[in-house]
Amino acid sequence: MLPHGLILLVGFGYLGLLFAVASYGDKRADAGRSIISNPYIYTASIAVYCTGWTFYGSVGRATAVGVGFLPIYLGPTLAATVWWLVLRKIVRLSKANHITSIADFIASRYGKSSVIGGLVTVISIVGIMPYVALQLKAISSSFNVLFHGRSGGASAPSLGHDSALYIALILAVFAILFGTRHIDVTERHEGLVAAIAFESVVKLVAFTAVGTFVTFGLFDGPADLFRQAARVPQAAPLMDLAWGPQQYSSWAALTVISMAAIMFLPRQFQVLVVENVNEAHVRTAAWLFPLYLLAINLFVLPIALAGLVVFRGGADADMLVLTLPLHGGREGLALFAFIGGLSAATGMVIVETIALSTMICNDLVIPVSLRLQVLRPGSLGTTLLAIRRGAIVLILLLGYVTLRLIGESYALVSIGLVSFVAAAQFAPPILLGIYWKGASRRGALAGLTGGALVWAYTLLMPSVAGSGWLPLSLVEPGPFGIRALGPYHVLNMTGFDPVTHSVFWSLLVNVGLLVGVSLAGRQKGLERLQASLFVDVYRARVSDAEEAHLWQGTTRVSDLKGLVARMMGPKRADAVFGAYAAQHGVVLQGDLQADEHLVGFVERELARTVGAASARVMVSSIIEGEALSIEGLMKILDETSQVIEYSHRLEEKSLELEEAKRKLELTNARLKELDALKDEFLSTVSHELRTPLTSIRAFSEILQDDEEMSPEQRRKVSGIVVQETERLSRLVEQVLDFSRIEAGSYSWARESVDLAAVVDEALAATGQIARIRGIEVSREVPGGPLLVVGDRDRLVQVVINLLSNALKYCEPESGPVRVTLSGTSTEARVEVADRGPGIRREEHERIFEKFHQIRDSAGGKPKGTGLGLAICKTIVEGHGGRIWVESEPGHGARFVFTLPV
Repeated sequence: MLPHGLILLVGFGYLGLLFAVASYGDKRADAGRSIISNPYIYTASIAVYCTGWTFYGSVGRATAVGVGFLPIYLGPTLAATVWWLVLRKIVRLSKANHITSIADFIASRYGKSSVIGGLVTVISIVGIMPYVALQLKAISSSFNVLFHGRSGGASAPSLGHDSALYIALILAVFAILFGTRHIDVTERHEGLVAAIAFESVVKLVAFTAVGTFVTFGLFDGPADLFRQAARVPQAAPLMDLAWGPQQYSSWAALTVISMAAIMFLPRQFQVLVVENVNEAHVRTAAWLFPLYLLAINLFVLPIALAGLVVFRGGADADMLVLTLPLHGGREGLALFAFIGGLSAATGMVIVETIALSTMICNDLVIPVSLRLQVLRPGSLGTTLLAIRRGAIVLILLLGYVTLRLIGESYALVSIGLVSFVAAAQFAPPILLGIYWKGASRRGALAGLTGGALVWAYTLLMPSVAGSGWLPLSLVEPGPFGIRALGPYHVLNMTGFDPVTHSVFWSLLVNVGLLVGVSLAGRQKGLERLQASLFVDVYRARVSDAEEAHLWQGTTRVSDLKGLVARMMGPKRADAVFGAYAAQHGVVLQGDLQADEHLVGFVERELARTVGAASARVMVSSIIEGEALSIEGLMKILDETSQVIEYSHRLEEKSLELEEAKRKLELTNARLKELDALKDEFLSTVSHELRTPLTSIRAFSEILQDDEEMSPEQRRKVSGIVVQETERLSRLVEQVLDFSRIEAGSYSWARESVDLAAVVDEALAATGQIARIRGIEVSREVPGGPLLVVGDRDRLVQVVINLLSNALKYCEPESGPVRVTLSGTSTEARVEVADRGPGIRREEHERIFEKFHQIRDSAGGKPKGTGLGLAICKTIVEGHGGRIWVESEPGHGARFVFTLPV
């Protein structure tokens, strides 16, 4: 056995070497010469996934189930095949939103909900504690093997003699030194990443060295090892590769949860996403990391077989990596293996505690403190680091308590699987959240809560009961003696091992509640906005992120700067506001009112320190008013568009239309407040609004009061209501858009747009009006795409306006409306032709003016063009094109616009 002092000297010396590597990495980063801006170092840091579980526990599991240890590494290998699609999107989102942790990511996706952030944090703390306990047990057991020749005694040692307690405190000190030297948690811990990458190399080399010695030192190669193992009865289960149904289900479950764990364990999210320097590194990691997993698992089976041959099952299977070199008289190799195991365990503990401490600070302590008014916003700058450091100590002490409660009763792998199933609960809200806009905050909250409770009941509670802290009758037969309630056979489902059983029920409940509640309810404005930004991140523009922070209230520049100064320090505040002023070409004086762009900028900067949810709470506290986030406008437009659907519900029509009227009156009032100089313009708008409202109210009263009306009459009246409602919806949208465009506050998108798809979308939007009026619409477009650069939504609006005008002035007997798309090498041309009454030549230019009154060819009653054609002209000219009309009285009209290709 090795001397006590030598083991401690080597262990502390190695930790000191890690600290030196980290310091070197930080110094290089400060000098602008980052050593982690490298795909290979990024990949090596991901190998923090290989913990004490891999170094020690995989061998122990292999001795019991043979190749059954492989799914834990097969899952990450399969997950890596889609990293370029999934992980790259998560990295892009995190950089754009200044994400600080997995809790912050999920909270930001679902409307920056501090409740969801806190729930994710609680699940992480409870779920990861067994994993932290696993690492403490691995280090403690390996120390005991080297010093005493055995991994531990029959009973837990007293506190004063428990090496695991001292190991927890030592790791707490190193975690504080490594990860809490900066307030800004979105600043990459470059030194930490460098140290983790170095540890990944050390543990790979150490495990390979032990495997090589066992295979070619203790035996004469793999053939000799397998030949001798075949004669040992204890090795028969390992040599038997025959599978039954339970093995298939177990492999499937372990593969699924390990696919989730490689990305959604808090420490994995930290190194994969938060610490990522360049998203292009994901491409290299996708093929290199599976090779690392293959290399570190290459000798697992040989070491397991050798342990069974040498010790005949009489040694701790989890510690064979140490006991075999000691048995062979290679104390130096055993000490090197101890360093490899120490690397595996300490790397996990340090990164995990840093990630969890950030979540505890940003998603638990700060939101709760602000809501309870324990701490004033802006007074937290000097306490953030203290909170995070205290959280690190608390996490490791909780890990030690968990080890004392359940750790001594289970093997390393069994402890780790409990945490893997907990981390799998984060997969549904993240994966559905970045690909499905319909996933709502309530759905995510219900899914996470339900999945976590099922996990705790089916896996965590039996573990505690198995350690003697709860009655075993809760497990077998089950609570109240009801077998169907037993955590290992819920609803009498049998045939699964405990982990597979828990995975099935917890993910079923999680996904079911997330999808069901999301479909049953409606999202709020900020939820929908965040959903759109997350799902369409590759199409999002910078202005989209800025518009997400519109504020209805007001505040001064000095108040915002004071908030940043109290959080980050005066120098940092000066730098932040100086950068904003230089970027936007403005002078920020303290007594000026801050616009919504500056407020959003400050919110994003604060998010780098306290997370998105807490940053929003802090900024809201100094705004005189509440965040608008375009929720009001979205509600109004949604209510208007839904009148079409409600028109078919005859009994409810009156109430719905009155609600639409109230919303439109609010819209009109808001437009007056925004631009008081447009009195004549808004007067015309009011006149235009009152006409369809009067029609709608009259028709709704007819539908409600006239019980003798025939079905055919009701159908006709309903058609008129639909037509008037469409007109009303279009007018509201035109008023809002034209007001923003004329005020110069509208931000044009610049993206590749297929005009053929634009025409198809416009035809679909006006199809209902065409069917009601009985007018046929024809379409002539080229076979392939016709691409221009511009704002897709606005171009669709142009075509819809032109089609709506054509349908408005035509009658069914006059013939079809024709939409034609053509193009040359330099420009694209769109025509909308009708066979209506036509337009006099002197009206051709003035028709594009706001609310111009025109007469038909018969000289009848004047008709207003409204805002539609004026908006069309503004949009087309804003895209570098031109628009005109070709018409003669009595021969219809052809509206044409061209755009540069």
